[in-house]
Amino acid sequence: MRIIKTKDYNDMSRKAANIISAQVILKPDCVLGLATGSTPVGTYKQLIEWYNKGDLDFSEVTSVNLDEYKGLDKDNDQSYWYFMHTNFFDHININSENVNLPNGMEPDSDKECARYDDIIRSVGGVDLQLLGLGHNGHIGFNEPAEEFKKGTHCVDLTQSTIEANARFFASMDDVPKQAYTMGIRTIMSAKKILVVVSGKDKAAIVKKAFTGPVTPHVPASLLQMHPDVTIVGDEAALSELDI
Repeated sequence: MRIIKTKDYNDMSRKAANIISAQVILKPDCVLGLATGSTPVGTYKQLIEWYNKGDLDFSEVTSVNLDEYKGLDKDNDQSYWYFMHTNFFDHININSENVNLPNGMEPDSDKECARYDDIIRSVGGVDLQLLGLGHNGHIGFNEPAEEFKKGTHCVDLTQSTIEANARFFASMDDVPKQAYTMGIRTIMSAKKILVVVSGKDKAAIVKKAFTGPVTPHVPASLLQMHPDVTIVGDEAALSELDI
């Protein structure tokens, strides 16, 4: 596990974008596993800037996103499909046919999870997986549980996650209670993993996830077992680590 300490959010975003851009340059037809949330936005902005300068070409890249809310269609401005297009895909030359996210409008969970796992297998797995880190240690929507979930699955979101997401919706009743998410096995099967983390409020879970015991009660803790993980965090987020 490699830990890169940065001075602030912008520095974190730039260094994370450097790692992703190197992947794209070295393997133009790579498969990128992508994440949503506020933390990766700066990384996407930096990649867009380099693309606009002519430094990057995403035309052969395939993307597979970590997750999507169940019950939200693509046009809903809180769907992850909408987020990814607004913050990244609409600003680069990625082929729309190579963009993959779970279908939040598929009511049959078993059918959708099997479909998404088939897609990930068909593209040869993920070359580089980008992850954020939830306050409770979740990655994707793999919430604390009694066991590690393996493949894509439909998860009941915890109350803390629902409350954290409530600020994006008109009322608590509008917040989705379920989501489709890649499983831990799928994430751990990625050749490389890049974790971005920012802010003092993440310091405690960073320490717990990356220096504490490996347990499904802190899903991100399993990343300690992956052979190629890079954590890029600002000073505040890494403040409780002894580095």
